[in-house]
Amino acid sequence: MVQKAKILLVDDRPENLLALEAILSALDQTLVRASSGEEALKALLTDDFAVILLDVQMPGMDGFETAAHIKRRERTRDIPIIFLTAINHGPHHTFRGYAAGAVDYISKPFDPWVLRAKVSVFVELYMKNCQLREQASLLRLQLEGNGKDAGGEAKEPAGLLAELSARLAAVEEQAEALTKQLNDESTDAAAVATAAHLERKLTGLRRALDALEPGTGSTSSVSSQN
Repeated sequence: MVQKAKILLVDDRPENLLALEAILSALDQTLVRASSGEEALKALLTDDFAVILLDVQMPGMDGFETAAHIKRRERTRDIPIIFLTAINHGPHHTFRGYAAGAVDYISKPFDPWVLRAKVSVFVELYMKNCQLREQASLLRLQLEGNGKDAGGEAKEPAGLLAELSARLAAVEEQAEALTKQLNDESTDAAAVATAAHLERKLTGLRRALDALEPGTGSTSSVSSQN
């Protein structure tokens, strides 16, 4: 069963949160509400999110201050933030949003289709990163366990490598298709950069796996390089 990504919606007005939920429900992901910056920071303490939709104008801790706290935390600094605002004070206001760490800055009223498309890109990147971490974890566990299966029996090296290679190939194919889609659509630079980073990670994992093939090096040499 595929794990759903979580999307954090931050706005002090319930009607705005309801509208965002209506727009993003088609993505079939887990939507988490927060009615203030403080509530958003609390949610980020325990859950991992693919992307944050953050209202700028909120009483107390506004969107800029909330984003600053998010970017200061090691756990959350890499989560993409899309700022939503009902007012536009010109280039300076927009620049402040990007300076606070936003990957995008959208003025209300926004096009629901555009917002949904932007969010879906970051959800897909998040899911690919999760797959990559799972494959890396599987490889590490298999190496540490000397290739034993769940019952403690040793697996054939060739079969183990073939299984890992097939799983990695599936992620590589999906990442390549996503990168091509992002480049063709000339979408957000941040999304393109994130996809490129994902492909670099995949390349490193592929090299480590290839080094385990007979005649290309030992397990110990691979472990010493990581």
